[in-house]
Amino acid sequence: MRTLDSVTLTNKHVLMRVDFNVPIRDGEITDDGRIRAVLPTINEMLLQQPASITLVAHLGRPDGEIDLKYSLAPAAHRLAELLAQPVALVSHSDYFQGGSLSSGVQVLENIRFDPRETSKSDEDRAALAQLLSKNADVFVSDGFGVVHRKQASVYDVAKLLPAVAGRLIQKEVEVFNQVLTSPARPYTVILGGAKVSDKLKVVSNLLDQADSLLIGGGMAYTFLHAMGLDVGKSLLDLDSINEVKQCIALAEANNVDLLLPVDLVTASEFSETAQIATVSVEDIDPEWMGLDIGPKTRELFASRISESATVVWNGPVGVFEMAPFSAGTTAIANAMAACDAFTVIGGGDSAAAIRQLGIPDEKFSHVSTGGGASLEYLEGKQLPGLLVLMEEH
Repeated sequence: MRTLDSVTLTNKHVLMRVDFNVPIRDGEITDDGRIRAVLPTINEMLLQQPASITLVAHLGRPDGEIDLKYSLAPAAHRLAELLAQPVALVSHSDYFQGGSLSSGVQVLENIRFDPRETSKSDEDRAALAQLLSKNADVFVSDGFGVVHRKQASVYDVAKLLPAVAGRLIQKEVEVFNQVLTSPARPYTVILGGAKVSDKLKVVSNLLDQADSLLIGGGMAYTFLHAMGLDVGKSLLDLDSINEVKQCIALAEANNVDLLLPVDLVTASEFSETAQIATVSVEDIDPEWMGLDIGPKTRELFASRISESATVVWNGPVGVFEMAPFSAGTTAIANAMAACDAFTVIGGGDSAAAIRQLGIPDEKFSHVSTGGGASLEYLEGKQLPGLLVLMEEH
């Protein structure tokens, strides 16, 4: 994969894809991790090879229409604070009419305001890519959270310009290649989140690699049900039962230690104010639901993490947004922060959880910026936004 080391950027205009799809509440960014993650690339280009940079990003799903609720203005403002220099927000029409900078950094307004960005039509995406690239000399791809998407500003632009990976994508690829091909052992993977169907391909792929696989969150209840347990009103994906049973059999065949919850924090309803009881997985009330792993499971999982040399975590193990059901996710995060292993937080809700808990990113070896991209990488998929950086054209 081509990187910044393979190009000279001095006095060039750089078009750079980033992932500024950050959470915003009342006009304020509540987690700027994805913005901070691209600062090394931006600073390197500004300081070592003075270049002018136009950043391309999306926010939310405006469905191809201009909706100022999804404006990147807060992201441009925050980036200006972090860089301690002005950062302009430029409209699509101004940029397409030749609005490239002579120096410094500007942010192009939400690229998903243009329906061609996410179009299934190769011709539509190519037309937008032509407009994006006509004023640029080099394309730098540094939005890891979108490299699994075949979109105009991720994939098609890279076919029109000299295209390289920025330092963030370079690091993400190095980390995930390490955990997929040469992890230090014992190697433990923790998977959580709500939907088991989203993670089954990851589970299948990791059962050829991991030494221990710890399952929590909503997906755990389908595993428990597949093993003959009554999980009450807990989240359950009956359509995935047969695949889950195959995963359980494969874990046994591959001598992978598959650890499921042994106790749960259950509730009478999905509510922060519901009645709560901690019970063994064999004793779930038929009318109640599991919403977090219990204290014995927390100890079991934390112990396994402490014994590991590599730990990868993707997905909370409980409804961490509600205080009564956050102890499990907190225990996982603290165990990983305290251990000496090579620790990888697999982006998405896991990264949001550690920041909500106030644990610095520096406590982990790597905090990924890609939720869906991280999952697809762990599945072993080829990601179009990375493949295009390896092609000769």
